[in-house]
Amino acid sequence: MFTLIKKTDINFIGKRKPFFVLSFILVAIGIIALVQISRGAGNLGIDFAGGAAIQLKFDRPIQINTARKALEGGGLSDATLQEISSDNKLIIRLKKREISGENIRGKVTDIFSEAFSGNAFIVESSTEIGPTIGKKLQRDALNAIIFSLVLIITYIAFRFEFRFGIAAAIATFHDVFVVLGIFFIMNKEISLLLVTALLTIAGYSLNDTVVVFDRIRENLKGRKKETFEQVVNRSINDNLSRTLITSLTTFLAVAALFLFGGEVIHDFALAILLGLIVGTYSSWFIASSLLVSWQQKRAEGKRVLKRA
Repeated sequence: MFTLIKKTDINFIGKRKPFFVLSFILVAIGIIALVQISRGAGNLGIDFAGGAAIQLKFDRPIQINTARKALEGGGLSDATLQEISSDNKLIIRLKKREISGENIRGKVTDIFSEAFSGNAFIVESSTEIGPTIGKKLQRDALNAIIFSLVLIITYIAFRFEFRFGIAAAIATFHDVFVVLGIFFIMNKEISLLLVTALLTIAGYSLNDTVVVFDRIRENLKGRKKETFEQVVNRSINDNLSRTLITSLTTFLAVAALFLFGGEVIHDFALAILLGLIVGTYSSWFIASSLLVSWQQKRAEGKRVLKRA
């Protein structure tokens, strides 16, 4: 790896204050987004806001763009379409505001009967999600994220030290909130698929952080003459090439999904791409920097106690 990226000596820890400020702003946006989403604001998907999902099977292949134009012409402009081309199937998802007070199944079949009169189809399934179920799914999704992060703290605290666990948890919360905030600002759909992406990001970020923490623990044993800040800085630089290459290869794979994976997986891939960038950044500037700040505060407290 060092043939691509030579040995570095970047002062990551010395630059932590402006990045702390940047992260504070981004996390604040994410927390505001979470509050707004819990109140029903934002571009909520049918999982959370309620709506309908209808699956049609056609005799012959159907163009997804043609189907979308037919729905828009029928007054259903906010539909999300997923094509299963191998079986000539089409899944249509409509949000609650699009179908309020209507027989949505009947309207969709009328639109497609007129637009594709020469291509017969049947309704294979039709599912509606009410607002009560949507609220329950919101709570369950939030509980899943919180529960996973509590387990992260427990795992890191057991493997390293309690302060390592807290730093890793804060960095993981940071990554989740930043990506959520960006999605909210971009008015992207907030759905269970995004929750899946956020949990994936949490796992990836944790793995990246653990790699750096492992090197910090090794260097603390072998570099006893150096200060804690110097050891942490050296540890980040030691893992820099590995982190960059791992992130880059993962980024390229997810970028392929983003560009060629289709509409349904587009937002999921975008969230993962953002998470890769934010997770790498937080491993360098947030998790490790929090350890140094914690150590400095603890050392300062001991000095005060000695003077007293």
